Amino acid sequence: MLCTAAERGRSSPPAVLCQAGGARQGAAPRAAGDGGRGDSVPHSSKMGSKQIAQETFDDAVQENITEFEMDPEEAVREAVQQFESQGVDLSNIVKAVRQPASENGQKQKHKILLTLDSLGKAVADSDLAEMAEQLVVFTDQCKEQLAFRYLAGQNGAYSVVFSACQLASGDRNLMLKAFYTLSAILDGQPDLLDSAGQDLLLQTLKEYREDAEMTLAGIRCIRHACLKHEQNRQDFVKGGVLPLLTGTIVQHGDSADVVRTASSALRIMTFDDDIRVPFGHAHDHAKMIVLENDGLRVLIEAAKVNHLDAAAPLLAHSYSIRHLSSAAFTDNSSVLSELCATLSRLSVRNEFCQEIVDLGGLNFMVALLADCMDHPDVVKQVLSAIRAVAGNDDVKDAIVNAGGTDLIVLAISHHLSNPQICEQGCAALCMLALRKPENCNVIMEGGGALAALQAMKAHPREVAVQKQACMLIRNLVSRSRDFSQPILEMGAENLITEARAAHRDCDDVAKAALRDLGCKVELRELWTGQKGSLAQ
Repeated sequence: MLCTAAERGRSSPPAVLCQAGGARQGAAPRAAGDGGRGDSVPHSSKMGSKQIAQETFDDAVQENITEFEMDPEEAVREAVQQFESQGVDLSNIVKAVRQPASENGQKQKHKILLTLDSLGKAVADSDLAEMAEQLVVFTDQCKEQLAFRYLAGQNGAYSVVFSACQLASGDRNLMLKAFYTLSAILDGQPDLLDSAGQDLLLQTLKEYREDAEMTLAGIRCIRHACLKHEQNRQDFVKGGVLPLLTGTIVQHGDSADVVRTASSALRIMTFDDDIRVPFGHAHDHAKMIVLENDGLRVLIEAAKVNHLDAAAPLLAHSYSIRHLSSAAFTDNSSVLSELCATLSRLSVRNEFCQEIVDLGGLNFMVALLADCMDHPDVVKQVLSAIRAVAGNDDVKDAIVNAGGTDLIVLAISHHLSNPQICEQGCAALCMLALRKPENCNVIMEGGGALAALQAMKAHPREVAVQKQACMLIRNLVSRSRDFSQPILEMGAENLITEARAAHRDCDDVAKAALRDLGCKVELRELWTGQKGSLAQ
């Protein structure tokens, strides 16, 4: 049994701590050209958590081995326990033992840094054969875990890999290896990319637009570089990445991997996920994708195109909705999920929602929901997309007329154990019921209220499910009080009361639902104007 540091009479490891997002004390400065954006913390690290340098962890492990005669595995476990007991986030730390110090007194390096040294030497010597081998090895090691690529990134990996990309220019196969490596090192570390890297990626997409593999490799790099990085997104959009991405979907509509990755990249351009900036350009980017690059048509047609007729012009296809089961990506649920997720992100304006209907997107979603009911990932994203386009009141009616409500209720019942599907299903029904008494009738007749209450009963700890179900119940009865008694007879009052007691975030919507159901609700007057004034 391991004892703690205090029990052994020694102090805690020499933790050099700082808050995530700040500079690390004692950390080596980044090599010139290695990103140009300053020291960074991997995006999986918890903001505000304590961080240590890799060398600090390694020294603690070595101390356990030399002073307390632990074996290597025990020494690592003990060091992990010590730092985690101090609240240190070790997600960016390589939890392994370096080899003992060499005879000349220099410390040995972790495996990933030894490979980086070999790659750097091959690049410096312009040894293309050796560079190709080392790129493959380095890529595999980077993919093992974030800690490996973070350590490499802190030791000049980006500049080495960027140089390898430049050196490989003209050799397609070698360029592919170099871009795979660039994608691996950027995964979770978008700060590493500099303007030269952005230019290289954009130029590659332009020059190799007919090459599916090269295009895919380049877009993967762009995806990693733009996730949780607002400045990179804005730079790429200014550089013209949006028409390149939509053009790629048209050009390579028969390639599931390319369509999925390009669609995902478009979706990431609409994110507002970088907490370092007060606000982003997510809405502007969504409008540019739709208005300037015909993004809705491109995505909807990509979902319809038949893989057996890939040689035909993409936009010339006009298959009936019921033939979607033989469409290009029915066997690849991840592609369908991604297309629906991207359409959902683009439904940011009333007219965009209507355009999706006019282009056949709604019929596509309804048919897809019916045909892929056994694929939870697809069901979740289709429900999310229906919820998004239902922000348009006219589209609400179109969804109901297309039989969407029955399919949504079926999806909730069929995947009752899946909290995300229950959440999205209740949210979609909630949108359809909003300001639409006629739709409320259809939802009630189709068992929508019962399905929502069953979801609440199945997921009492899931605040999102409870909240959306409460909002649905309220929308159903707020303009149609005749539904109150049938819903109460289903046990709604107890379930909503329990949700209100268990989840603080549900308090307001739960009270509103209970009030509109006609239940007795104690309402607190938060401020009466008494006991002081705003001037005090």
